[in-house]
Amino acid sequence: NQQKMVPENLSHVNTFILIGVSDDPYLQVPLFFIFLVIYGVTVTGNMGIITLTNIDSRLQTPMYFFLRHLAIINLGNSTVIAPQMMVNFLAEKKTISYYGCATQMGAFLVFIIAETFMLAAMAYDRYVAICNPLLYMVVVSRKVCILLVFLTYIYSFSTSATVTPYVFSMSYCSSNVINHFCCDTVPLLALSCSDTSIPQTVIFISAAINMFFSITIVLVSYFYIILAILRIRSAEGRKKAFSTCASHMMAITIFYGTLLFMYLQPGSKHSLDTDKMASVFYTLVIPMLNPMIYSLRNKDVKEALKRFLTSPHQFHTYSSHKRDS
Repeated sequence: NQQKMVPENLSHVNTFILIGVSDDPYLQVPLFFIFLVIYGVTVTGNMGIITLTNIDSRLQTPMYFFLRHLAIINLGNSTVIAPQMMVNFLAEKKTISYYGCATQMGAFLVFIIAETFMLAAMAYDRYVAICNPLLYMVVVSRKVCILLVFLTYIYSFSTSATVTPYVFSMSYCSSNVINHFCCDTVPLLALSCSDTSIPQTVIFISAAINMFFSITIVLVSYFYIILAILRIRSAEGRKKAFSTCASHMMAITIFYGTLLFMYLQPGSKHSLDTDKMASVFYTLVIPMLNPMIYSLRNKDVKEALKRFLTSPHQFHTYSSHKRDS
């Protein structure tokens, strides 16, 4: 019924062309290798975290349970974007099909929303660990961990399933060239020849709600964490408490900083090129940095890695033996 409203001379777009990070022909091969390295490091780092937190009996705490899921999300996020992007660096035609584009955007939204709430769950976990250490295993029980992760995935999936059809319900008729390296909401809305006010409102409200709730959880958790750390008498105790949060604080600062920069710019200042750089950051650079942040700042992960590399076959027995002693 709606299709009759569209004038007959408009043909429906069934493929999109992605301009990519840069359309300079001389940069395509160097960029391919840069992103190949970034993606390689991302896969290795996140797979490493997933493996270690699975098999090392000392990394079976709630903190590492959340960290494992953060690694799964980071791996998913960059895998949705990077392979297609690298193919496009070398391809003559940088095309993606209409449904391919919708799938990429939908999957990307699932992972990026899941990441904002996984980081919030991790902030809550650190809050309980520092403010209620005696009740920690009761409050953040295995059931609670599974529930928080489950809700994160369900919520991000349903938000993506709501937003994606809104963006793809618009007509794309004149241009099919996306000034981006992946199918993202803002560059797609810029292409549409139908009224974008409803999709824009849906995206804005959804992004605002996600940011508001997750940032509130993070800020409230850290407010109480900092109060608790300041109350600790000994400098050694303060240092120890602070070090359990340091990597998480670093990860959230980088992640939310980039997202806020990206989504809260006024429309007039919104250039798709600055967006592109911000997007490279949170789709590809942050998933690469997170495993580094968590493993370099973290004694347990470093020790687990050392044990794994020196004696993988004795791994289980060694770690459980150490734990019992």
